[in-house]
Amino acid sequence: MPNEISSTTKKILLIIMITGTFFSTLNQTLLNVALSDLMIVFNVNTSTIQWLATGFMLVNGVLVPITAYLMKRFSTRQLFISSLLFLLIGSIVAACANNFGVLLTGRMIQAVGAGIIIPLMMTVIVYLYPAEKRGAVMGKIGFAIIFAPAIAPTLAGVILEYLSWRWLFIMMIPFVAVIIILASKYLVNVAETSKAKLDIVSVIYSTLGFGFVLFGFSSAGSRGWDDLVVLTSIVGGLLVTILFCYRQIKSAEPLLNLSVFKFKVFTMTTVVNIVITILMYADLILLPIYLQDGRGFTALGAGLLLLPGAIINAILSPVTGKLFDKFGAKPLFILGTGLIAISMLAVIDLSPETTTIYILVRTILLRIGLAFITMPLNTAALNALPKELASHGSAINNTVRQLAGAIGTAVIMTIYTIQLVNVSLESNTAYINAASNTYFYMFVISIIAFIITWFTPKKTS
Repeated sequence: MPNEISSTTKKILLIIMITGTFFSTLNQTLLNVALSDLMIVFNVNTSTIQWLATGFMLVNGVLVPITAYLMKRFSTRQLFISSLLFLLIGSIVAACANNFGVLLTGRMIQAVGAGIIIPLMMTVIVYLYPAEKRGAVMGKIGFAIIFAPAIAPTLAGVILEYLSWRWLFIMMIPFVAVIIILASKYLVNVAETSKAKLDIVSVIYSTLGFGFVLFGFSSAGSRGWDDLVVLTSIVGGLLVTILFCYRQIKSAEPLLNLSVFKFKVFTMTTVVNIVITILMYADLILLPIYLQDGRGFTALGAGLLLLPGAIINAILSPVTGKLFDKFGAKPLFILGTGLIAISMLAVIDLSPETTTIYILVRTILLRIGLAFITMPLNTAALNALPKELASHGSAINNTVRQLAGAIGTAVIMTIYTIQLVNVSLESNTAYINAASNTYFYMFVISIIAFIITWFTPKKTS
């Protein structure tokens, strides 16, 4: 049981889980800057290659809702090692791919592991640490969840510049193998398992509902919003999701316990989480597009420009965790969303003369803002819940993040595409203007988040 676990064992367990999460999260975004190269290698078009990202998100999105059940049925050790085994096997399959189908299969296998590991770790933290200490611990976890995708463009750029695309997968193999060995030796179980009953109908509803919504929004960029497949997927997915929610409310043992939304702080942080996730994912795609298409940066150059902000983000994450424990969520939320709003305002008037230093400082400002809000959001949400609802809260948090990431990215990129079409100028100026106009809408979204945080209760646990 958690209270019998020594502080040394807790530290070892935390290090192993953070390291595993780091590589799992890194893997999720590592391929983004390689998509153009892979289109040439496998001779496929844009709508096909995007399945490497869309497929990963789909598997992740449909798997996360059942993690609450998995955490009841299987031990911490079993789930963590299983998730890493999926990541290892998927990396081996992808590294050996001789056609696009095999590469996509490997990517899907990787996604199974990624869908389990983050909600598992969040729940473990709730069981191991009291509410007043979770902020500091979550801050350390922020290194893995925030820093990994932030350095992915730089790391991938270096690999593509000097090695083969296969090394994007090969490099994962030894690290993941070592973590599996360490987990097998040192990882302990933090809660008792039970013979929980799996609601198959709910699994079908969640898989179809979340799957079709994610597919619809993810496909909108390549197919268009008026495409029959896109519209049918989104509307059908929403209808099935409503059926899923209704079944959870009526069920005695729900797959996802929606009663977590009875807790005001959890509901409020979930809303802010949606908005912040939209902005974070959209910026990770829009800024490199602006730099590469509008300013002529290489993938490596764009990645290097993002690196200082990522490093500062990683350094600040443990600091903001301690500040959360000391001052609570509200002041951190206000400061974080305020900085994010300023960073969005700073890029609504980009031009060919906008200096690299200006973009660098702006990106660092954004990353500081994210450091003050991303992990404190998760901590405040889970602190607001009783321990028995922690696994459900964690699963819902991660499901919402997947949906927000897919939907937000699709909407923002659609706005960008519309702005690009409406611009009559030729060459790089059109891309710069389109990015500026899109950032205006992102600034409006950030102001909404800033306003919501003012209504956060001072006491969040």
